[in-house]
Parts: sequence; structure tokens; C-alpha cells
Amino acid sequence: MGENVRSEIFREDLLEGKVVVLSGAGTGLGREATLEMIRLGATVVGCGRRAEPLEETAKLAGNLPGAFEHDTLDIRDEEGVDSFFDGVMERHGRIDTLVNNAGGQFLTPAEAITPKGFRTVIELNVTGTWLMTHAAATKAFIPQGEGAVISVTLSPHNGMPGMVHSGAARAAVENMMKTLSIEWARFGIRTCAIAAGQFATDTFVNKYPKEIVDVVHRTIPMGRVGESEEMGWLIAFLASGAGAFHSGSVITLDGARDNWFGPWPPPSITGESGTPPAEERR
Repeated sequence: MGENVRSEIFREDLLEGKVVVLSGAGTGLGREATLEMIRLGATVVGCGRRAEPLEETAKLAGNLPGAFEHDTLDIRDEEGVDSFFDGVMERHGRIDTLVNNAGGQFLTPAEAITPKGFRTVIELNVTGTWLMTHAAATKAFIPQGEGAVISVTLSPHNGMPGMVHSGAARAAVENMMKTLSIEWARFGIRTCAIAAGQFATDTFVNKYPKEIVDVVHRTIPMGRVGESEEMGWLIAFLASGAGAFHSGSVITLDGARDNWFGPWPPPSITGESGTPPAEERR
């Protein structure tokens, strides 16, 4: 959707003058959220571990109303994070919103996860999120008396076989946002999380096992996976004045997958057509 000059949903100048920092801006949900906020007039400072995806995002953002800056950053690197935020503040003097989108995990049975593998996921998703959030708060939000943190986590919340490390990490991030919404309210800072379900990102479509990609829509009550721009719209909403009373909440964006596995009524009850079997209609 990078070729679209205007947002499909919002007033085109909704985020004009806003400065947004977004991690993981080079791919997937992070790229679409970046492009949507630039369409709305924001200056987005994106970061990621690899330069090439960020440069591709920059090309897509080239003709949009806002602006895009980017830098390579490992969010687990404390000195690197501090330097990154110092640079943003030197150039812009303020930050309005931080979007913690960077994260990652690998699909594997719990018994096969090594201590190193578990630590890697925790450090990326929890420690990295904390370093970014703390730096944004101490360098920008607290001094200026306002700011917002939006952290992307995962749905469903009822256990994710094959991703116990990620489930533990994302639960920690959600509680982090809830706790900070209380502690930092006195500084005018609001914090919340978005628990994302399955979206049709390049990573999901091309890197997940085909057996999962082909059938995952059947596990979602709405009968489809999400589109990347739908996450971009929600992040833009929360970054705008319309989201000013959202704090301490976990917003689940997953087509109701968090509430139920598959369609209702289930095919085993209704038959493949979705209508009750003949003997139940009599």
C-alpha cells in the first residue's frame, strides 16, 4: 500500500507535526504502520537491525506527505539505544509516540529450546522493549510532560504451542505496559499493548510452514487472516488525539481468535456447509 498518497481511513493531516519512533520499520506490520503514519503527515524515525529493509521502506515513503528517517539499531544494545534517542532529540527536540514493534521468535517444541535460544527471545522482546521505552521516557516524554508507548505483542493469550519463549516474553511486555500506565501517568505518559493475531505479512506467508499458512484462516472466527494495513490503522489511531484516553489496556486485534478456535457453529456440528445437519433441523 506504499503507493497510496492518502490514508484510506483518516483525515490526511491527522498526525501532521508528530514525531514517531518505530522499531522494526523495515518489514511487515512495522512497515505498514510506518507508511500509514507518514501518509497522515507524521515524521517517523524507524530503526531495525538491517539497513536494506529500511531503505526499501524509505523508497515507498518517498512521495508521501510526512517524512521518514531511519537508522540501524539492535534494540538490545543499551548504548546504541541511548545514542539513537539522543540523535532523534537533537534533530527534532521531541518525540510524541514510541511504537515497540521489533521482536521475534522461532517455532519449536518447548523441549527443544536451549537456554541460549530462550534468552535470545527474552532479550529481544522484553529487554529490548524495556530499553527503548525507558530511553523514550527519560529523554523525551518525562521532560516534555507527555508521550505514548504502543507495544506490539501476540494473540492468542491461551497458550501457543511451539512458542513458549515468545508467549512468556509477550506476557511480560503486556504487564510492563499495564504497570507503566500507572507509574508514569503522573508524567502524562500513556502506555498500551496491541496483541496481534495472524496477519498476511511476507514473513508469515513465505517463511512459516505451508501447512500452517494454508489452514490458519480456519482457526479464526472471522474466517480470514488480517491485512497489514489494519494494524497500521490501529496504531495510527492510538498515536492520534483520538487515542488520548487509551492507557493500560491490551487491545487484541485477531478476528476473535483469542475468544474461540475456528468458526461458530463448528463444522463438526453443522456440517461443512455451515448449516445444521438434517437430523437436527427436523
